[in-house]
Amino acid sequence: MISSDTNPKVKHVRRLQSDRRFRTREQQFVVEGTRWLAELTAPDAPTAVMLFATADWLDNPNHQALAHQLPLAPLPVAPEIMAAMSDTATPSGALAVLPWPRPPWPTAPQRLLILDALRDPGNLGTIIRTAAAAGVDGLLLAPGCVDPFNPKVVRSSMGALLRLPLRSANWHQIADHTAGMQVFVAAGEAQTSYTAVDWTQPSALIIGGEADGAGRVARELAHTAVAIPLARAVESLNAAVATSVILFEAVRQGGRGKYERWVTGTLQAIVPVTSIGGFLYNFKSTRNVSAGVPSGFSR
Repeated sequence: MISSDTNPKVKHVRRLQSDRRFRTREQQFVVEGTRWLAELTAPDAPTAVMLFATADWLDNPNHQALAHQLPLAPLPVAPEIMAAMSDTATPSGALAVLPWPRPPWPTAPQRLLILDALRDPGNLGTIIRTAAAAGVDGLLLAPGCVDPFNPKVVRSSMGALLRLPLRSANWHQIADHTAGMQVFVAAGEAQTSYTAVDWTQPSALIIGGEADGAGRVARELAHTAVAIPLARAVESLNAAVATSVILFEAVRQGGRGKYERWVTGTLQAIVPVTSIGGFLYNFKSTRNVSAGVPSGFSR
């Protein structure tokens, strides 16, 4: 059992948790919890570099069954060492070190999401989860975005990080990726509603950062700016909520095909109705949006 925080493996994990440059150099990141370990049993999941678990976690029969399905046997660690390696206040008792996932980039994407200087880890994790659920083909992170392998991003993404093709890119590269697509930028002051454009064509959506929204280069790349109508003098919306609203309008316009089974339940699971200030989206109607639909991003 590992019982010292000077153990090289423990030091490696702790540095991955805290140091973006180290994560980039090693091209590794840390996942925590039983749910994440269950993700690693999928046929296309990355193979863990290291696995750790406490004795209490390993004593659970369900966890033992899960451990037998993993590619490596978890290394037993003392509870205080797990606490030292964990990024959470209440460690779950199990964690793994993974290589960066590399889902193939789509050759002819129908829907791309671009984030401009999005710095909040929780927002990025939720957006990754939303984008995966909404069938986005790829996510591009423009300069200034938070590291997608930041522990808080990993936690919020709930496993979607393994499945959604994701790239960091400069604006010249983003222009190349979106060539031949219609490009929309979400902007609170825009005069065009997000429901008034045709999302059935190959489309890219740009969502700006929490503080200032989309920047000048993003707006120049976009063909059209779109907004979510506001009510009750609400100025703006959380970036993750705005992304969810617009992406699921694109899903709705796409019809009842392969996404229908996800739509109603997934949006409420990702962004509960209460967190949108009474907003309720009726996916069964044509454009049935209540007067409480908000707009833009939080500032």
